[in-house]
Amino acid sequence: MNAPLARPWLVLTGLALGVTVTNGFARFAYGLILPAMKSEMGWTYAQAGWLNTANALGYIAGALLTMALIRHIPPTRLFAIGLVTTTLALLATGLHAALWWQTVWRITAGVVGAMSFSTAGALAAGLFQGDPRRNALAIAILFGSGGGLGIVLAGAALPLMLDAWGAASWPLGWIVIGAMSLSFVPLGLWAAFQLRAPVQKQGKPVPLPIRRMLPELLGYAGFGLGYIVYLTFLSAWMTEQQASAPFIALVWVVLGVSICLSPLVWRPILARFASGVPLAMILTGIAIGSALPVLLPKGPVLLISAVVFGLSVFMAPGAVTNFARQNLPAESWGRAISLFTVVFAVAQTAGPYGAGLVGDLFGNIGISLLAASGLLMLGAFAALMQKPLDDRP
Repeated sequence: MNAPLARPWLVLTGLALGVTVTNGFARFAYGLILPAMKSEMGWTYAQAGWLNTANALGYIAGALLTMALIRHIPPTRLFAIGLVTTTLALLATGLHAALWWQTVWRITAGVVGAMSFSTAGALAAGLFQGDPRRNALAIAILFGSGGGLGIVLAGAALPLMLDAWGAASWPLGWIVIGAMSLSFVPLGLWAAFQLRAPVQKQGKPVPLPIRRMLPELLGYAGFGLGYIVYLTFLSAWMTEQQASAPFIALVWVVLGVSICLSPLVWRPILARFASGVPLAMILTGIAIGSALPVLLPKGPVLLISAVVFGLSVFMAPGAVTNFARQNLPAESWGRAISLFTVVFAVAQTAGPYGAGLVGDLFGNIGISLLAASGLLMLGAFAALMQKPLDDRP
């Protein structure tokens, strides 16, 4: 994979905007619109959680599809297909209220989002070959600033819009998100096609050392199980605590800004370690951020929670991408990142729906946030056991 000779940071910006669409908008804006949709349609927490579980099921299919296609179709093309189709899925979500319609488009966004997300990591990993520090920074910016920008934009707009126009305006929220995504598509497509990533060889691929990667894979599974609960139900929990719309918007903006700044915090750690230490540290931060709102449910603590969670959450994909880059040959990066995405997607299917059932059972979604924190800590312990692989390139 050859890096472009000119404007690599502009190329990275385009790739990051793709992550803004496929992660920041397609996966996490739902948490902001969920309270209005739940109120308007009379959903239970389990029904509300189901839509993110449906998105996660689509993510499994998309990750598996990417693993199959990446040996035949260039990652650049897969990224482009995912970006365009995700944008169309977001626009379609606001056109009809029925649960089956919402399910169809949440699944679709999951399938094509995984395709774009997996290939974005592989593309960014080759931007600065031979420069580990810049490479680690590029990967961190891709996942951190890309997803964080989506949360900042959605967090600044959606709670205030829904508060001003009422819960019935939730379809417009999806249209607004889709329109913003549409504005990012041109630069994202341009960036993807600046990278002439080759199709992987048609011969038998070198097997991934899955057994030796098992602690990192288990840690990433813990991430999938736990992180999504906070981003799905934070606004619903704050609404139950009688938080005002401006304060909910503030918390989400602080969360998004913290995500955008997270690459600066984690870059030296990602560059230094080829083991599971970065993922273990990141999962510990996510766990603390998830538990704080319930343990200390006060305004300032919610802001601290958003900072701690935000500085950590989107660095987990960066950690496993960097792990693959440091431990595996370049031709294996795409398959390895797709495998991590499959493990993550399988794990996160249980998160939203399971958390919704727990919230319905106890009548308090805060219990689900605490349970998610515990799962994240188990993932951190698993990742801590990961050693560097012997056959690093």
